[in-house]
Amino acid sequence: MKNLNKHIEHTLLKQDAKLEDFIKLFKEAKEHNFLGVCINPAYVKLAKEHLNETDVKIVTVAGFPLGADRSDVKAFETSRAVEDGADEIDMVINVTAIKNQDYDFVVKDIKAVKEACKNKPLKVILETDLLTKEEIKKACELCIEAKADFVKTSTGFVKNGVGAKAEDVKLMYETVSPYGLKVKASGGIRDKETALKMLDAGAERLGTSSGVKIVS
Repeated sequence: MKNLNKHIEHTLLKQDAKLEDFIKLFKEAKEHNFLGVCINPAYVKLAKEHLNETDVKIVTVAGFPLGADRSDVKAFETSRAVEDGADEIDMVINVTAIKNQDYDFVVKDIKAVKEACKNKPLKVILETDLLTKEEIKKACELCIEAKADFVKTSTGFVKNGVGAKAEDVKLMYETVSPYGLKVKASGGIRDKETALKMLDAGAERLGTSSGVKIVS
């Protein structure tokens, strides 16, 4: 696979990350020419300082990791992140609303964040470990309706969760690709073999903290 690095969002979302961990992340992203970095919102300004004169995208999260914040809180968090220099937003869907089949709420929740993104791409994290195949498909359909840009598998924060599975990525791709949306696989992608499997299943982006290992 050519340019595997250009599918990778080099990720650091651990709550105990230190300043030097972020500096290392930014350095590695530049050295390996990764597509982007994915970090928590508090560090977007720091990322901007270190990546300002590069083409490395700054990706951050909203409603992370539970997706259970109020929609206006997710939207405010998103707008501030964009002001700070974020290039893309990965929001977490409200899983409870999916389980309750409160689909109007899900669409409004996504639309609120999409509006706050201005013209920045929005990815919606479905948290596939917690959903049935039918719920994954339905969540994808709601993302289409809400005009998201990507659907994403996982936060990587579900206890005992698997993260991205090729079969889920394939289902997501088959559901959203006719409507122009793309797929980001994340969670549990720790080697080149798994990364290639996700791309083969239809993923356009890979969220991983093992980017250096994957491309080495």
